[in-house]
Amino acid sequence: MIISILKNTIMITSFVLVIMLTIEFINIQSRGHWLSGIEKHKWLQYFVTAFMGIIPGCVGTFGVVSLYIHNMISFGALLTALIATFGDEAFVMFALIPWTTIKLSIIIVIIGIVAGVIVDYFMKNKRITKQIEPHFEIHNTDQKITPFNFSKIIQNLRNISFPRGVLLGGLILILTGIVAGEFNDSLYQNSWNWEQVSFLLVMLFGLFIIVIVSEHFLEEHLWNHVLKKHFVRIFLWTFGALLLIGIFKTYLHWDAWIKSNQVIILILAVLIGVIPESGPHLIFVTLFINGSIPFGTLLASSIVQDGHGALPLLAESKKSFFLAKTINIFIGLVVGLIGIYF
Repeated sequence: MIISILKNTIMITSFVLVIMLTIEFINIQSRGHWLSGIEKHKWLQYFVTAFMGIIPGCVGTFGVVSLYIHNMISFGALLTALIATFGDEAFVMFALIPWTTIKLSIIIVIIGIVAGVIVDYFMKNKRITKQIEPHFEIHNTDQKITPFNFSKIIQNLRNISFPRGVLLGGLILILTGIVAGEFNDSLYQNSWNWEQVSFLLVMLFGLFIIVIVSEHFLEEHLWNHVLKKHFVRIFLWTFGALLLIGIFKTYLHWDAWIKSNQVIILILAVLIGVIPESGPHLIFVTLFINGSIPFGTLLASSIVQDGHGALPLLAESKKSFFLAKTINIFIGLVVGLIGIYF
C-alpha cells in the first residue's frame, strides 16, 4: 500500500509542479497585465474574477485579492473568485478526476457569479477594507522569454546550474517512469489511456520550459516560489491524505459509517473548508474518488475552501475574509444539503 501511495504522490505533485510552472511562465510573459483593465467594467469583473478563480493554484486568487484591496473590483467580484477557486487541490483533481473537475468548475463558476451579483446588489459597493500594496511578484529583471532561441537553450545546458540540473533530472526520471509503465498500477489500471498520455505531454512541456527559461526565472519564480512555498506542502498533504484514507479503508472499514452520516460529513467538509490552507480538502477529494461521499459534499467543500489564495486577504482585511467565509459557508451548506437530498 505504501509503495502505491508514494507513486500516486510523486505523480500528482509532479503534475502540480509543471502546471504551477506554466502559470508562472504565463504571468511573467504577460508582465502581469492579464490582471489590469477590469476596474472600469463592472459586469466584466464577475466573469474575469471567476475565470481567475478557477485557475489552479494561488496565482489567480492572489491577483483578485490584490485588485480588491486596491479598490479595482467590488466585494461581490472578490466573492465570485473565492467561490470559484479550490486552491492547489485543483491540480490534483484535474489529474485524477478531470471530467468531474471540469463539471465542478462550471457549477461553482455559475454559483460564484450569481452570488457575487446578489451580494453587490445588497451591499451597494460598500468598501470593507483599506488599500494596501499588491502581492504579485513581477521583478524588474523579468523579461519575456523567446521559446525557440536555440542558442540560449544550448547555453543553459552547457552552463547548467544546480536548480536546473535537479529539476531536469527529476522530470526525466518521471518521464522514464511513465514510459516504462511504473505508474500504471497506482494512478491508472489500464496503460496508456488518455489521462496517462496527458500526463506525458504535460511533463514534456515542463521539461521544455525548464530548458528555455533564464536563471533568474528558474531560481526566483520556480525554485524559491513554486518549490519552496508550495511543492513540499502539497507533497506532504497529498501523501498524508492518501495514507490516512488508505489506513481507514483497509483497517477501520468506515465506509458504512460515512454513508450513513452524510450530513455530519457535509458539516465537517464545510468547516474544514474554512481553513485558509491547501491540503485538507484532499481528504474529501479522496473520499469522493473512493465513492464514500456524494458529489454534493465535494461541491460544498469546494465552494467554501479556497486553498491559501485568500491568506493575503486574511492578513490585510479580516472583516472581508470572515464575511466572505460566512457567505460561502451558507451557500456550501445549502448546496450540499440539496445534493444529499437528491
